[in-house]
Amino acid sequence: MPANQDLLLLEQKIKAVYLPQGLKEEIEIKINQLYKLSGTEAFLGELDRLNSYIDWIVNLPWNTRTKDILDLTYAKKVLDSHHFGLTEIKDRIYEYISVMKLKGADSKEIARAPILCFVGLVGTGKTTIASSIAEAMGRKFARIPFGGMGDPLDLRGQSRMHPEAEPGKIIKALRNVQSKNPVILLDEIDRVAAEGRSSIMGVLVELLDPGQNSAFVDHYIDYPFDLSEVLFIATANNTTNIATAVLDRLEPIMMPSYTDQEKITIAKQYVLPKKMKEAGLSETQLMFDDNVWPQIVRPLGFDAGIRTLERTIDGVVRKVAREIVEGKTQNVKLTPLNVKQYLPQ
Repeated sequence: MPANQDLLLLEQKIKAVYLPQGLKEEIEIKINQLYKLSGTEAFLGELDRLNSYIDWIVNLPWNTRTKDILDLTYAKKVLDSHHFGLTEIKDRIYEYISVMKLKGADSKEIARAPILCFVGLVGTGKTTIASSIAEAMGRKFARIPFGGMGDPLDLRGQSRMHPEAEPGKIIKALRNVQSKNPVILLDEIDRVAAEGRSSIMGVLVELLDPGQNSAFVDHYIDYPFDLSEVLFIATANNTTNIATAVLDRLEPIMMPSYTDQEKITIAKQYVLPKKMKEAGLSETQLMFDDNVWPQIVRPLGFDAGIRTLERTIDGVVRKVAREIVEGKTQNVKLTPLNVKQYLPQ
């Protein structure tokens, strides 16, 4: 019968992958119950729900992890290639990697280290430093934005009793990266909606507490998932709206505002080469006079981060690329005399 064939396919799905024994037994019970419903009106609805559930659990990394790169030389190379300065932050990351190397990457004790939380104004590099840490350690990276989040179910998922139920953002992130030891960035945890703050902070306590996160239960999956190997990193604009219990599990590190001279260095060494490469421009097609950088760095006044700087350089690069394509010029050198015609308005 077609119904039995559908159920046989579900049985094959759960046999083809690694699943915790307890979960596998639960699924087998549900499939056996469905056999008894075969031919009834309820069968197709229940089959669809079970099929969706099995699709989720067989695609989770229950026992899949990446191998850590615990090489300080490599970590320094990666972090320096993406970020200028930030000595204190980089030192803290090197210390973390060193401890992991001495204790062994599989040691559960390392999970008890405080979670790094980068605190600073918009555009100071909080998100990008987190992705660089993942690259330096050879781990997969996932970002969960907290801005405007108002319901703890966004993190923990909905019960399968509800129509259109689905897992929360934690489980979704794990499925996306296909690794049980990724770096997961909890981005802007201070910007959750006021009405859901206390309950969301309660979930955060569980996520960040090594005594609890080894058996994290998403309401949709409804089976403990071990998050103890996940390296959580948090960011915040400030710590005012973060619950004390969450702060107690974090190690806040202030992200500094950049001086004009630091921005010039970042622009020359990081931003400009990246934007020119993205636009297909060679080093001879666009050059900057040293005296022009103050106008590039501060076209509209002071900005703590570098996002305005990135947008400005991006605008300049695009205008030069268009002039070259239109045949108006073969190369451009920006000087204090011509810079205004290339700056974005």
